[in-house]
This record gives sequence, C-alpha cells and structure tokens, in this order.
Amino acid sequence: MGPGQSLAFADERYNRRTPLVRTVEKVSPAVVNIYTTEIFRSARNPFRNFGNNLFDQFFKNFLPPTKSQKRSLGSGIIINDEGFILTNEHVIAKAAKIHVVLSDKQEFVASVIGADIKSDLAIIKINSGKSLPYVEMGRSDDLMIGEQVLAIGNPFGLQHTVTTGIISALNRNIRAGKNMVYSDFIQVDASINPGNSGGPLLNINGSLIGINTAIFQKAEGIGFAIPIDHARRIVDELIRYGKVRRGWLGVSVQELDAQLLRLFQLDRQKGVLVVRVADRSSAGKAGLKRGDIIIAIDDHEVRDKSDFRGRMASYTMGSSIRFSILRDGKMMERRVHVTSIPKGYVKEFTRNWFGLRVQENSEPFARANRLVTSKGMVVMEVIPNSAAGKIGINPGDIIRQMNQKRVDNEEDYNKAVADMNNPDRILLLVQRGRQGYYVTLEP
Repeated sequence: MGPGQSLAFADERYNRRTPLVRTVEKVSPAVVNIYTTEIFRSARNPFRNFGNNLFDQFFKNFLPPTKSQKRSLGSGIIINDEGFILTNEHVIAKAAKIHVVLSDKQEFVASVIGADIKSDLAIIKINSGKSLPYVEMGRSDDLMIGEQVLAIGNPFGLQHTVTTGIISALNRNIRAGKNMVYSDFIQVDASINPGNSGGPLLNINGSLIGINTAIFQKAEGIGFAIPIDHARRIVDELIRYGKVRRGWLGVSVQELDAQLLRLFQLDRQKGVLVVRVADRSSAGKAGLKRGDIIIAIDDHEVRDKSDFRGRMASYTMGSSIRFSILRDGKMMERRVHVTSIPKGYVKEFTRNWFGLRVQENSEPFARANRLVTSKGMVVMEVIPNSAAGKIGINPGDIIRQMNQKRVDNEEDYNKAVADMNNPDRILLLVQRGRQGYYVTLEP
C-alpha cells in the first residue's frame, strides 16, 4: 500500500467517524460493569433425601450453615471524577459485596452511598486514588420522539456493548407489581437486556438523558429508561443524605369514575379529584381545595391515581411543583412546595387522616391492660366510618410497623409519619393479641 493509498484509507476512516462513533469514544470510559456477590446461608439436613425431616431443627441449630454465592450483572455510569456511580437499585439490592470493573479492566469494591427502591436508583462509590472519567447529567425535558439514541452497558456480561435505536415514546407509565408504578419512562427500541440495567442512555451528542432499566426482560425491541431530569433530584438526595426525603403535600386524591366525569362535564378520563386537603399543609397554603381536579403536574398530564402517585414519588423535600387544576370549569395553576409533616401536627394528622387516636405503649400500660407486648402504639379510639374504621382496626390493636418501618415507641411513630410521602396509601402492621396482620389505609 503506497502513501496515497494510506492517506485515502485514513480519510475514509475519518469519514466513517459518525456522531455515534464519537459519542461512544467519549462516553465509554465512564461506563462500568457491576457484579455483586450475594451470600445465602442455609443449614442442610443430610437425611432429607431419605424422607426424614425430623432432624431439620437439629441441623439448623447446631451445624454451621453452608454458603452459596450468586453474581448479578449490571451496569453503571460514573457521574463525577470522585468515583460516584449512578445505577439501578435492583442491580445492587441485597448484595454482600459490590464489584466495579472499569473500561480499562481495573476492578474495585464499591460502597453504597444511597439507594431508593421507589425510583429504582442507587449511588455507589469507588476509591481509585485518581480522577476518573465521567459523564455529566444532561437534560430530558426536550426529548423528541424519533430522535436517535444509544445505550451502553454489559448485557449478559459482554462488557461495553453498544446498541442504538430511536425514542419510541415518552412519559410511559410502567406497572411493576401490584402497587408499584414507575412514571415518565422513556421508551426506546434499542435493545436493553438485564446486564444493561443502570447503564446510560445517550443522545447523539453524547449527553446523558436517561438510565436504562430492564423491566420487561422477555420483551424484544422494547427498552425503558428513567429520564435524567427525574433521576437528578433523586441523585442529589442520595449523595447528600443517603436516602430520599420525599416530604408531604397534604393532599389526598381519588380516581374520576364515569359519574364524576359526567358531573364535571369531562369528555374523557383525565386527572384526579382532590378529596381532602390537610390544615396547615403546603397544598392548603398554596390554595388547593377539595373538589379541584389536578389535570397536570409540571406540564405532564395526570392520567389516574397511580400516575399521580408515581409522579409525586420523584419530588423531594424542597421541590416546587406546578399543578394545573380545573376548578368550576376554569383552568388555573397553583405552585406547591414539598415540606415535611410538622411534628406538632402528628396527633391531629393521625386523627384526621387515619381516624385513630393512639398512645405509646409501655411495660406498666401493657401489664395494666394485659397486652402481650410493651412496644408499639396502642389504638385507643377508632372514629366510625374513618379509613381505620372501614378496614377493621379496633381499640386495643397495636401498630407495630408503618410502611415497613418498625414502630416501637412514639419517637418511631412520629418519624414514620414524617417520612411518609403523600399519604393516600399507608401500609400498617397491626398486632391483635399474639397475631399480626397487614392492612392498607387509603384515607
């Protein structure tokens, strides 16, 4: 090959360096492979195969447990030079040890900075002793259906695999389980497999616009990503506080059924009906009223109650939310700031929203009332036709958990109430005698 041919070959190769190629070259060093080690402990009865289970308890109590390990593959993106990595919560959930492999094959053990199951986002960190390549978060409020995107990840352990496609749809709501709805997903036709989870979704300029999430693992030609504008609020909370402080609005909503649609003269189901606004709440101070119909949140149309709940989960303490509401046939806007439930309002909140009056349990109280435990909050009164009354809670019942958080005393109870996010659905573990049962309150 002569000099002229070499130069022509170089020109041809340069011409093939499309924006996609340049984006991959720019971003790939910041994409990491994540694998985790999970340890399961179980004591095994060697006589089980012979049909004899009488020794199960013996082997459980007296023989050392066996260990088995399982590796779960996923991806992540370094978001600053200090080694903070953004990924999915489900990638690192239940991991005993998290390993991170960089594009140059260096491997590190990562620590969890914070994780949030509601948004399926997590921040982990590695200490490399040097500045690391990273990608700054872009924006997702200007995305266009049909624009080209690419995903980089580690599907099935194949490191740094690039797939391309277009944005197929925006603002997708994805139901994951009975009570979990993820809102505002970006739908793409780029292949997103389990190993891609936590990896970056990029536009053609290399801007980070989303975090890939493998929800439908058997789907072909369908992928979903969490918009980066949604993730940014969560990331800030996780880095700063190690958790997401979601706060409280003080508003409860319900679905619009056919009768309500006729009453409000709506031609199709859209929005949710405000059925209660708490005194001294941020929603009350902003002017929301019972009977308002919330049509949109920050210009995103609200379809139903699940959609409302999912969207509200992305807002954190201090956020400012713009509601578009319909009142008396007129459209108007109200801006509400997310705050915490005031400590002095907990008793009033419990009575007004739950329909309960509760008292801290104690050893003297338990002895005097013949209770089997001295922990929790004892139900002293149930207001007829309240949320608690309708679900069957009785005086003498003891609240032991609220939204899966232990309630051993009044301090725990107050904190659990303060940590609630838009409490139109509360999961309680209630003890009655020696039995415990879960109930869901919908005030």
